[in-house]
Amino acid sequence: MKILSIQSAVAYGHVGNSAAVFPLQRIGVEVLPVYTVNFSNHTGYGAWRGPLISPDDVRDVILGIEERGAFPGIDVVLSGYQGGEGIADVILDAVARIKAVNPDAVYSCDPVMGNAASGCFVAPAIPILLRDRVVPAADIITPNQFELGFLTGTEPDTLESTLASVELIRATGPRTVLVTSVERPDRPEETIEMLAVDDQGAWIVRTPRIPMKANGSGDVTAALFTAHYRRTGDAADALARTTSSVFDLLERTHASGERELQLVESQEAYAHPRLQFEVTRVV
Repeated sequence: MKILSIQSAVAYGHVGNSAAVFPLQRIGVEVLPVYTVNFSNHTGYGAWRGPLISPDDVRDVILGIEERGAFPGIDVVLSGYQGGEGIADVILDAVARIKAVNPDAVYSCDPVMGNAASGCFVAPAIPILLRDRVVPAADIITPNQFELGFLTGTEPDTLESTLASVELIRATGPRTVLVTSVERPDRPEETIEMLAVDDQGAWIVRTPRIPMKANGSGDVTAALFTAHYRRTGDAADALARTTSSVFDLLERTHASGERELQLVESQEAYAHPRLQFEVTRVV
């Protein structure tokens, strides 16, 4: 499998492509990483150095990949955080050109815009752009529950309302939806859930909540779920494998006391997930 991953990159720590590429490689996926920024570290530190890469330069890198004859062999285009408005056009153009030569290729979009704790943390135009143009062009999307609410103009909080919001977004284009950070009032304390929905049904999985903020964990989640799902077409299996891997990554990171993901140290969790959490069919 080959994935063209258009995301940010950092030298220090793990977010964007710097979080997604190694776990994908560790499960046997060939990754073609295209960078949208090249920063020293993620912006959560409040200070960083390095360039935003212009949409024209990103487009040029993708054109060079096309000129090598790689497009027919690309199975997935993956995108995450979009720092500026111009990058969406580049991504959508790449998706269209790859699908023209490989109709089986899919586009997986992580519509990063914010979370329930901090609200939106992207430029004001980005959520609207994602909702109106990018998400409808995607085959797979991986929003958190907060982002799902924005995309659909709803406030999902129960399982029923979250499923209803998923169906609203599926009607706009993407057939497969992974909802992360699902919180509902009737779940046990100190737990969190993920929900996967496709044409075959809907499945939910619950894990203990690990008390830390881990930048980049969503990027790992989107990458692993996309790869597992593209490989098997089995949403429940992809959900089980992804949940297992990401939980063990977060548990190891929390135990280390470090702020940055212990990405390399957790590599066995990607290659050989323990499958320690039960996935329950809900639809």
